Amino acid sequence: MRMDSVKSPSEIARDTLKLLATRRLPPTPENYQSLYEEVSGSRSPPQFPTAQLRQILRVMPGQTPGQKRLLDQLESAITQQDWSMLKNVLVGYASLGLAPAATPAPVKTSIVHLPATLAQNLSRLVNNSLPALGDDDPRVHELAKELCTFLRAPEPPVATAERLLNDFGYRLSFAAEDQAAIRQGLLALLRLVFENIAALSMDEPWLHGQAEALLAASTPPLTLRRLDDVQKRLKDVIFKQSEAKDRSLQAQTQMRELLATFIERLAQMDESSSSYNETMESCAERIGHATQLQDITPLLEEVMAATRAMAHSSRVTRGELQELRERAEVTHAEIDQLRRDLDHASAQARHDPLTGALNRKGLDEVMEREIARARRQDAPLCVALLDIDNFKSINDRLGHAVGDEALLHLVQVTREVMRPQDQLARHGGEEFVLILPDTDLADGVKAMERLQRELTTRYFLKEQERLLITFSAGVAQVAGEQDSADAIRRADQGMYLAKRTGKNRVVAA
Repeated sequence: MRMDSVKSPSEIARDTLKLLATRRLPPTPENYQSLYEEVSGSRSPPQFPTAQLRQILRVMPGQTPGQKRLLDQLESAITQQDWSMLKNVLVGYASLGLAPAATPAPVKTSIVHLPATLAQNLSRLVNNSLPALGDDDPRVHELAKELCTFLRAPEPPVATAERLLNDFGYRLSFAAEDQAAIRQGLLALLRLVFENIAALSMDEPWLHGQAEALLAASTPPLTLRRLDDVQKRLKDVIFKQSEAKDRSLQAQTQMRELLATFIERLAQMDESSSSYNETMESCAERIGHATQLQDITPLLEEVMAATRAMAHSSRVTRGELQELRERAEVTHAEIDQLRRDLDHASAQARHDPLTGALNRKGLDEVMEREIARARRQDAPLCVALLDIDNFKSINDRLGHAVGDEALLHLVQVTREVMRPQDQLARHGGEEFVLILPDTDLADGVKAMERLQRELTTRYFLKEQERLLITFSAGVAQVAGEQDSADAIRRADQGMYLAKRTGKNRVVAA
């Protein structure tokens, strides 16, 4: 027999509204509650009849001391909407008529109050949850205000607190679902924009690299620290790219001007050459018709003058062309440098801005490349995941700035101790991943232990205080058809085991 899936509160609410419209019922609280219970298949607790009970309270007799005492208790039960107290009061009042001769025993009604500390913590919890909900649902804010006011009152009854918390939690579930849907929708929209940018920028490697970095940064789980790091990196990359592109456009404009000048000089040379040839042909023809020496002399002077002018023009043009050539070479070199600057700016999108180690995007690329190489050459490959011990206490005691310096200290020592082919990546917070090519599991564990020993000899100094930085690590060897995620997951399990067994340890996974 197939069981229907349990509907969420938002789905039940939507179906209830549809049912109201279908049956053409007025949207009163009573109709909504009745249809809601019909859709959900559950019955809500009956609403406390405050108004009706107060009408009864006004007409009940209260002449005797026992009646007056019970009427006071009845009013308290109505105010607190406490069914249990109401039942006890009614039973006690009824017993007055059953035994008129005897003095009725006082009805003991014990009201349980919330402890003051618990009430304060609940009030603080409600207040802290509101900023995450936004202002889309004013009703949830009204319920929160009512609940907080009640919890701050002296000795709030448990029964009333339970009812108010139930109402607030019910409304809170709707608001939380809406906010989660909005957040997921915005994240999906951002990723769609980034994917389109990456698809449209295949011919621009720097822009394509930036779009891929944004895609990697928008992959859950998101943290404020991670988003701040990405924002700082992208601002720096965008500034450098903008500056480099402006210089590149200037260089391209200069190159076009040089080319236009070069063509103009060639045209002038051709024009001068044509004029010189015409002069030579004219002089040769006139010399052919000359019959006396004195007729030839001026023609020779004209030929000599034209030749000298042609030689001078050629020297000037050759010098200008040489200068143009040199300027073109300089401009071409500048364009090549700008292209390298853009490539460097794009590469920054694959590195952590604080430590300079690879980020998640760079780690994925290096892991994919090294796994393919290891399989191709049938060589071992190890992955180590290390986590700084007691890093939170450093941040709490000395501040996040000192914590950042401690991360830089670890990265610097790691780069000096490990091999050049070993790659370091920041996996998140105080976690780092080391990629160890051509290394089996036993050698990988030894390499991490060697790094631990080296760290114990190099204290991290801050304001004359010597801090010993240690880490716990897990090492896993990539085997068979495993991918990078499998290897890092196993290394993470080994690191967790190292933490549980005393810290400052290396565990093979």
